[in-house]
Amino acid sequence: MAGFRALAEQVRDPYRDPSQRRQALRKCLERFAPYGHRATWQHLCARAGIRPDDREPDPELLVAALDELEEARSVWLAYESEVASRRRAEKRDGIRQPAPHDEWHRLTWGGRSLLPCDPATPPTPRLADVLRRMITAMDEDVGTDVIRLATRGFRSGLGAMAASRG
Repeated sequence: MAGFRALAEQVRDPYRDPSQRRQALRKCLERFAPYGHRATWQHLCARAGIRPDDREPDPELLVAALDELEEARSVWLAYESEVASRRRAEKRDGIRQPAPHDEWHRLTWGGRSLLPCDPATPPTPRLADVLRRMITAMDEDVGTDVIRLATRGFRSGLGAMAASRG
């Protein structure tokens, strides 16, 4: 099973058939899909100008969608690195239980369904911008129900989204 970077190379490979490149982009969403698979796919298609059901889209549009996804993924990986570093420091200091705001990170480990939303109406801003806002909200709104707090803050600015994960 290929990882995200190998799949991204396949999307950019000019010698691959456009349908194979599209499939590689869809498989990238199995590794990183901030809104969930379907909603993230709809978002990327809308932003890049791809018809979601087009089996052989323009390769340049696929690369544009991949660029947006990679930018968002780099934001998420930086956040995960910061969390890991902070947790190591806390453990060195004898703090073994994660803080309440770490619950959101635990529930969204791996970067899938970070902010579940309706596939028909995913947020319109760039994925990286949405993730930066979400991370800021997580850092500011510490509490027992951080997901509800975070999504409440984004409902008005980003469109219809799930009120909570559970």
